[in-house]
Amino acid sequence: MRQSSVVIDSKLPQVGTTIFTVMSKLAADCGAINLSQGFPDFQADSSLFDATARAMREGRNQYPPMAGVPELRSAIADKVAALYGASYDADSEITVTAGATQAIFTAIAAFVRAGDEVIVFEPVYDSYVPAIETVGGKAVYAALGFPDYRPDWQQVRSLIGPQTRMILINSPHNPTGSLLAADDLDQLAALTRDTDIVVLSDEVYEHIVFDGVQHQSVAAHPELAARGIVVSSFGKTYHITGWKVGYVLGAAALMAEFRKVHQFNVFTVNTPCQLGIAEYMCDASRHLGLAAFYAGKREYFRSQLQGSRFELLPCRGSYFQLARYGAISDLPDREFARWLTCEAGVAAIPVSAFHHDGRDERVVRFCFAKQEATLAAAGERLRAL
Repeated sequence: MRQSSVVIDSKLPQVGTTIFTVMSKLAADCGAINLSQGFPDFQADSSLFDATARAMREGRNQYPPMAGVPELRSAIADKVAALYGASYDADSEITVTAGATQAIFTAIAAFVRAGDEVIVFEPVYDSYVPAIETVGGKAVYAALGFPDYRPDWQQVRSLIGPQTRMILINSPHNPTGSLLAADDLDQLAALTRDTDIVVLSDEVYEHIVFDGVQHQSVAAHPELAARGIVVSSFGKTYHITGWKVGYVLGAAALMAEFRKVHQFNVFTVNTPCQLGIAEYMCDASRHLGLAAFYAGKREYFRSQLQGSRFELLPCRGSYFQLARYGAISDLPDREFARWLTCEAGVAAIPVSAFHHDGRDERVVRFCFAKQEATLAAAGERLRAL
């Protein structure tokens, strides 16, 4: 291995390889069924591939506009208007991104300066805090109360101070599957009223909400929309996580600042993929049917764990199922996840990885965005524990 002669003062000295990479590699090394990382093991609709390939053959292979191809931005505007009754201008208020992680990083880089504080909710998705710290900001942690993972808005009020620049919310929530309700958004609006706080709303699982509940989007809340950057993901919606295509919504003044950073850290996004998605999403049933599709997978996976010693926590949205394992083992969750992968042959994510202080509630996360055969094989192994 080549040695560097440079003394490196790391911006992220506490950050190593993500838990998702670690557990997926361990699953491969141990020959385990991988229910750890959040991606489907089934194919997307071939008509999406056909539309994308057609754009390639028609010569649409050069740089598109920095904000995204007009066809896709227009389709996004139509979808958002139909779903949330919100009017976003396709030219000035919608930007196509290289996935949601890039969108979140770019939003943080655009608005957070050195010394600014960003309130995040724990358990917190692992990309948020490194993005904040990379630009010199400070993460301030609010707790989602175990085991229902609800926010405590009085605690949030106590955390807001003169350095608070942003509040980052995520609903449906990864890793817990919890949801923010309309009242939560109202309380957040009250807390941020008459401030210059930006609300960054990660809504990548917006179409995966169960039991007849409606997703509460910041885009549909006029007061929050005026200070909000909303992030969504085509990868999660159309089973194409490897394409890394998402988008952001925001008021024109906010979007202008977002694009100042976006144009220099990504510039633009794969042209034929944008065009393929634009054509595909015009059939609204393809995103409107997603909740029922994943509700079936949720119920199937939960049925596979009946008779096991796992205690399943509620899953109200996303494609993740949390489970307590105290009846099986008293190991810390990272050790249990490693044992589960190597000895039982099923990979999961330890939820302590989503806590900055390693708080361990003896809970692991399974991904059920899998074929029934995969879930059945995993269930057989998990019931045997």
